[in-house]
Amino acid sequence: MIEINLPDVVAEVREQFDRYEKALTSNDVAVLDELFWDSPHTLRYGAGENLYGYEEIQAFRTARPSQGLDREVLKTVITTYGRDFATCNREFRREGVAGTGRQSQTWVRTPQGWRVVAAHVSQLK
Repeated sequence: MIEINLPDVVAEVREQFDRYEKALTSNDVAVLDELFWDSPHTLRYGAGENLYGYEEIQAFRTARPSQGLDREVLKTVITTYGRDFATCNREFRREGVAGTGRQSQTWVRTPQGWRVVAAHVSQLK
């Protein structure tokens, strides 16, 4: 039986997810790169791009505009499965952008710590 939402594991994942949010809104590319699993198997589907592998994700982060990154978090759902696997989902709103955004991430505990192995960002109009 898989243990869902062990409090200590949820706290660990929340800490890293919060680090990710801070890095995202402040354009701290080094932390964003750190938190994605350095693997060709990592993927990120964005609002306008499909990125396959850590190198494509890293190149996207480097080229991404650094303005207009602030957002209002509307809802966050973190679910952990056992001690080494988690999903993090967030609904958000950006000023001047119609609708709400959605962010989903799959996190895995690696020898280097918690890392995003798959991500998806989309916008509801």
